Amino acid sequence: MRQKELRIALVCYGGISLAVYMHGVTKEVWHLVRASCQFHREGGQKSLGLSPTAKIYLELLERIEAEKGLRLRVLSDILAGASAGGINALFLAEAVHSGGSLEPLTDMWLAEADTDRLLDPDAHKWTRFAKSAASPVILALLNRPGNVVSESVAPETRNEVRRKLSRLIRSRWFAPPFSGIHFSRLIDDALVSMAQQACGPRLLPPKHPLDALVTATDFKGHLETLNLNSPKQVVESEHRLAIEFRAFGGEHLAARPELVLAARATASFPGAFPALQLAEIDKLVAERSIAWPRRESYLKSLLPAHAEAGNLGRVALIDGSVLNNAPFEHVISLLSERPAQREVDRRIVYIDPRPDRVGRALREDDSAPGFFSVIFGSLSTIPREQPVRDSLDELAGHSRDVERLRDTVEALRPDVSATVEKLFGRTLFLDKPTVPRLTAWRQKAQDAAAKQAGYAFQGYGEAKFNGIVAGLAATIHEAAPELRLEVSAIDVRLHNYLRREKGLQISGAKGAASAEAIEFFRTHDLAFRIRRLRLLARRLTRDWEGDEAIPETERERARSAVFEALSLYLEHEPASSLGPDFAEIAKDFTRHPGTVLKAIGQRRDLKRTDLAVDRLLADAMMQVGTDLRRRMLLSYLGFPFFDTVTLPILRGEGLTEFDPVKVDRISPDDALSIREGGTLATLRGIEFYNFGAFFSRNYRENDYLWGRLHGGERLLDIVVSTLDEPLDAKTMRAFKRRLFHAVLDEEEDRLKADPDLIARVRAEVDARMG
Repeated sequence: MRQKELRIALVCYGGISLAVYMHGVTKEVWHLVRASCQFHREGGQKSLGLSPTAKIYLELLERIEAEKGLRLRVLSDILAGASAGGINALFLAEAVHSGGSLEPLTDMWLAEADTDRLLDPDAHKWTRFAKSAASPVILALLNRPGNVVSESVAPETRNEVRRKLSRLIRSRWFAPPFSGIHFSRLIDDALVSMAQQACGPRLLPPKHPLDALVTATDFKGHLETLNLNSPKQVVESEHRLAIEFRAFGGEHLAARPELVLAARATASFPGAFPALQLAEIDKLVAERSIAWPRRESYLKSLLPAHAEAGNLGRVALIDGSVLNNAPFEHVISLLSERPAQREVDRRIVYIDPRPDRVGRALREDDSAPGFFSVIFGSLSTIPREQPVRDSLDELAGHSRDVERLRDTVEALRPDVSATVEKLFGRTLFLDKPTVPRLTAWRQKAQDAAAKQAGYAFQGYGEAKFNGIVAGLAATIHEAAPELRLEVSAIDVRLHNYLRREKGLQISGAKGAASAEAIEFFRTHDLAFRIRRLRLLARRLTRDWEGDEAIPETERERARSAVFEALSLYLEHEPASSLGPDFAEIAKDFTRHPGTVLKAIGQRRDLKRTDLAVDRLLADAMMQVGTDLRRRMLLSYLGFPFFDTVTLPILRGEGLTEFDPVKVDRISPDDALSIREGGTLATLRGIEFYNFGAFFSRNYRENDYLWGRLHGGERLLDIVVSTLDEPLDAKTMRAFKRRLFHAVLDEEEDRLKADPDLIARVRAEVDARMG
């Protein structure tokens, strides 16, 4: 049975009250990965108690296995977001990591995400007494022709919005109306309820990392040094902040105060909430007696510049969408660090509730924008599209490089195979690989590739060396943010140390690698080892699939061994693999870079891992037939010849993936099975400049329901898109119809603000889907 993983890296845009829609989508992602976890549970393990919706996803996975011979695992291992979308990403990450329930977050969004509930208690006092005289004036302004409510809110909801907006405006002049500590308490309440309603185990394979990331804005900022030609150095204020979590296991993704801090900071909308200061989190910790043993070390790693300056008490964090509304670039940077034990279909899936943020009506309006339109538009509706486009262009460039790499490898394959056969001869030993033989052959092939490259080896060796140093610099930067050095500065220091102080030369006297370069590569070249196994995995997974000369059972056995071997190397990539005390060693990098390099080499011990990998591959090769064994050996031993050609072509980046990263969007404009018209036809939170759902539970329930329906439809499409041959249209239509009804059945007793909502949508499903 062929096996594949569909890995979803999820990006949740900032969208103000449209975060309620995004929660509906993330809830479907949760149901899907729970279904997949149940699908892959071994006999005797406890059932997860799936919802009716999750059971539909489970049936789809079973259908794919029965009809297509593909055992598909779906997991979401990278989750990122900004603003209120960041809250959704964090809660989904905690649910995936700990097995907790997302239902408490649903309750929070529907019940608590209302302007009246979020108002600061002190502001309520002002509303009732101190400014009562202002009420008629404000209501008159909100009812005058052409006012902001009339131009942006549906007629049936205008009175409710006017009442709540009047209380909001009168709450406190020149101060945020919403309570920061109340918001933090709500987030903490939801986290506690998640843990209390735990409904299963971790939804990722053992040792598989989970990354969660949200953006925030450091309002006061800190100074960073920039190196220029003239003057030599300048300082610039830096305000971007990425709050990152990574976990391989354990009960929770992070300590509760850290998750509350991240969620509260990323969604601290300017003007609505006060900027988050650490005193607020400390107050929450004290009043609820929450354990936070690593407070000091966490804050130092999160805010190293402020910690060094003793300014932690003055830090002010505001909404992440101010500077980065869609953190694609952070997600892209994490993609190459994932372990793999089978074929992977990697997707970046982003949730965009309102692709046309400004709106056709505004673009077609000949009049000049009004006072409120300009203010709200600049804060919430004018899209910050360029960073997203840049990231997508980067992914497109990656895909082009992947195609180029595959073409180059295919063109070189006949010559490389002939070279390897000539190098080793058609000997008996070639058909009986043992660990010592495989180790010796591997080293012989690498030496031969270096010598046969001639003058070209210098360029290859330099590209290889630069890539290794860049990887080491990134590791040191990750381990010791207190250094206050950019990765590029660490890279320069490493180059100076190795070249000038140690005198390392890449090429030896006869043109091949020098002895010291060989030792450096064997100690630190993790990327080369990963590239080599990726190529072999690609051949086993795709190139030899369906070859009648290779039994499928043999190919699967060999493929499993290769991915297991690959995971041994991938485990060494993150700085956390170097041990908890490595951070202290890395702090001394500027003065003693050699000590830090030595520690990395000793703790990774790649030579020892090489022997473990040789053992895995040798055992696997002895369990397959002669034909597959020789093919594996030719590919594995031939890799150094491929690498000497492709690495310089690809600017030293050394792509480790042979398949492009694909991007999928989940949006009302992409899910049209139930109702045409996209966002404008389905969502109500888009009213009042995307704040609409914060004024009406009716709107929140509507948007949450459509989030689930749209999310379910698009996830079915994404799952099936992993197949070489999709399921037929009739089957897909039936799955979607059953999924829609399952969602409606689950929500019927919860969504009561509009008593006709469920019945109305159910009638549309039946009319459109049969």
